[in-house]
This record gives sequence, structure tokens and C-alpha cells, in this order.
Amino acid sequence: MGRRLLQTDRNATLLIDVLRSLVAERAFSLHDFVIMPDHVHLLLTVDDGMTVEKAMQLVKGRFSHRLGREFGFNGEVWQRGFSEVQVLGEGSLKEYRAYIANNPVKAGLVDAPEKYAYCFGSLARKKTETQRAHAATGV
Repeated sequence: MGRRLLQTDRNATLLIDVLRSLVAERAFSLHDFVIMPDHVHLLLTVDDGMTVEKAMQLVKGRFSHRLGREFGFNGEVWQRGFSEVQVLGEGSLKEYRAYIANNPVKAGLVDAPEKYAYCFGSLARKKTETQRAHAATGV
């Protein structure tokens, strides 16, 4: 991506919404992610009939389209291409999850992974807290 287009809450939240919508449409399964100010890491699985290339086209295309339509952004959003690594086995999966979680720490954005708002772990914690609060109040 190069530019720090994802550093705003508005844009990071929009990308999270795009990811949620694609998961809801069953375009792919999303196991982990982190949205950095100038790039994103996704840990996903594609099913038959979908490729990683197509999944990335969907993510990039939908985000770019919505950014333009909803916020009037005109211009290049993404760099060409992407890097792909295949996860082989449970040990490899744990390594990539740790890499993703620690990316904001390594970049100096937070001092602990759980403090970073734009990642899978943070959203999962918020969802759990909301569910507990609703269960406690009976709502």
C-alpha cells in the first residue's frame, strides 16, 4: 500500500466491515488479521471455486469502491500484487498468528498486541465482552 491510508479509524473500520461482509458471503474463512497504517495481514482459507488471488481482488476492490463511494476518495489505494505464504501445519499456524499479533508492537504502535484495536483478537475480545454484558443484563 505504501501510503498510510489505513491509519485513520474511519478507514480501518471500513476495511474491517469489508472483511466481515466477505466472510458473511462465504467468500473465504478469516482466521486472523491485523490492519496496519500502510498494509494489512490476513490469515485466510479459501474453499473450492475460490483462489487466494480472487479473494484479494474482492478485498481490495470492495474496499476501494466503498472508500470512493462513501468518503469521496479518488486515487490509488493498493499497491499491485500481494505476498502469499502457505501455512503448513499447526506449528506454522501458531507462528503466523504470533507474527500477525506482534506486528503493531514491532512497528511501535502499541506495547502489547492486545492493546491494538484493528486486529482479530481485539474484535473477538469486544464481542465476548458484549455477549457477557448482554447475558448479565438479560438483554
